[in-house]
Amino acid sequence: MAIKRMDNVGIVVDDLDATIDFFRDLGLELEGRANVEGEWAGRVTGLGDQQVEIAMMRTPDGQSRLELSRFLTPPIVSDHRNAPVNALGYLRVMFTIDNIDATLAKLTPRGAELVGEVVRYQDIYKLCYIRGPGGLLIGLAEELG
Repeated sequence: MAIKRMDNVGIVVDDLDATIDFFRDLGLELEGRANVEGEWAGRVTGLGDQQVEIAMMRTPDGQSRLELSRFLTPPIVSDHRNAPVNALGYLRVMFTIDNIDATLAKLTPRGAELVGEVVRYQDIYKLCYIRGPGGLLIGLAEELG
């Protein structure tokens, strides 16, 4: 047994349209949207009869995807969006980008907020965390040199 690839990272959101627009501005492409519902889907997730709106976002290189989900039923039961960076569990997704300053300027009007500050790691990366739509934690890395 061996892993072939990682297909996607799933993120539950409360405003699917705003989140799609945000990730488009970041540079991801909308691959598709669909409604997932019914008994078969609930058997996979263990949630029973569920109704979920999903959107699949793809990185420009086609290698990575985010699956954005907005649950209509059952209702969301927990909210981890304001958890600090050292909280247990899945926390953030990180993207390598061309230019942190230009990206922040583009995403700030969409509600992005810098968590700490933009820092340099040696002469390798410029890094920061932002809070995106609905408080999602997103890491940005700009390769230097």
